[in-house]
Amino acid sequence: MNLIFMGLPGAGKGTQAERIVEKYGLPHISTGDMFRAAIKEGTDLGNEAKSYMDEGNLVPDEVTIGIVRERLGKDDCDNGFLLDGFPRTVAQAEALEHIMSDSNRRIDAVLYIDVDQAKLMRRLTGRRICSNCGATYHTEFNPPKQEGICDKCGGELKQRDDDREETVRARLEVNVKQQQPLLKFYEEKGYLRTIDGNQDIDVVFASVDTILGSLNK
Repeated sequence: MNLIFMGLPGAGKGTQAERIVEKYGLPHISTGDMFRAAIKEGTDLGNEAKSYMDEGNLVPDEVTIGIVRERLGKDDCDNGFLLDGFPRTVAQAEALEHIMSDSNRRIDAVLYIDVDQAKLMRRLTGRRICSNCGATYHTEFNPPKQEGICDKCGGELKQRDDDREETVRARLEVNVKQQQPLLKFYEEKGYLRTIDGNQDIDVVFASVDTILGSLNK
């Protein structure tokens, strides 16, 4: 199965990806992992990407697409993959269509975990980090025994700047605008499978599992 995973920050993609990998044995391929691997291997495209990143610039599409093409051509992708973080634009999605066509493959499904933005705000703004040991808590889902105090070392729990409400809201707005054209593109292709991510983790995975089971038939 050749899958693309989509969802806003806080939608729970990481948790669901772990379960998909465990059950179906697909490699979970994130954009960051691809870049790091290409740079570590010292490929031409990896070195080119590094030169842009070292200067604080965005890696151009042609380099990113080239790295994706090389990664999807590796042996561990012969029986499928779970692609996470790519594509981000319709232009990249069209390029991925060409990559798949060139290797006589196709995308089987685009899994989109849909979560209410109000719930995403609670998930993302509730995180607290221990200023001493770095332990992570959540005010709603994983609270400390004593408010503001780390269970492990007694350190002060703080909210990171990028977890503050105004920052999270702005990040979600950017992601929504970025995803809308992609969701439309994949809906028109017939690939899009929308999953209600407002439910319990196990229920969400059951929905994912049902979709993937139908693809395997």
